[in-house]
Amino acid sequence: MLKFDHNGISLAYIDVPPAPADGQEQGQEQGRVALLIHGFASNHSVNWIGPQWIKSLAGAGYRVIAIDNRGHGKSDKLYDPAQYHTGLMADDAAALLDHLEIPSAYVIGYSMGARISAFLALRHPEKVAALAMGGLGIHLVEGVGLPMGIAYALEADSLASVTDPMGKMFRAFAEQTGSDLRALAACIRGSRQTLESSEVGRITAPTIVCVGTNDPIAGDPHKLAAMFPHGVAFDIVGRDHGLAVGDKTHREAVVNYFNSVIK
Repeated sequence: MLKFDHNGISLAYIDVPPAPADGQEQGQEQGRVALLIHGFASNHSVNWIGPQWIKSLAGAGYRVIAIDNRGHGKSDKLYDPAQYHTGLMADDAAALLDHLEIPSAYVIGYSMGARISAFLALRHPEKVAALAMGGLGIHLVEGVGLPMGIAYALEADSLASVTDPMGKMFRAFAEQTGSDLRALAACIRGSRQTLESSEVGRITAPTIVCVGTNDPIAGDPHKLAAMFPHGVAFDIVGRDHGLAVGDKTHREAVVNYFNSVIK
């Protein structure tokens, strides 16, 4: 992985060139960049490589940038919840685009990454050509994301001692991805910011909100999409929060939407 420094924090990322079109050599610039921001307790590989997002986007002609959020993957681990404010993580993403001298990108975020992406579009609107929010609907405004009990599950002595079903699920996922449990507990405590409906209304980038129809975590995508000046909703049929991210119809909807709004 590649790394860069933002305000003293080392952040890891990958930079994948677009797949060559006919008559074009591998890596030749095509002018479209997708920035991917993963969800809580995940990383660029689990969220985007395994579920085929990198392959789909590169195949559609996008240069693909995917960051490991602070506290995750190969990026620095921090243990102060204040260091995980959603706005700070949005600034990390903006700093990565600056580091790569990319003026704007088509931004895709899932779950916590969708929350970060919304903050990025609000705080740095010039950097977001279009926005795809997955696994997060109206809870961007009306909720604070994942339950706080997950932090306690992450800090428990062992997975076996966790009784809360959702806490147990996230503890098992964090262990599976080899995550730093203490850093993740700090993250979930510090990244619980919401946006006001009026702030969502100031995000002018074309936006698609994608949520599984069996997802109890995200909230209604249609209610959130209606708050954006240029928002649409997409139902990922039959998928819950964990499976929606890798659903083929989800990927196709986002790529088609971005292609329809390319400037």
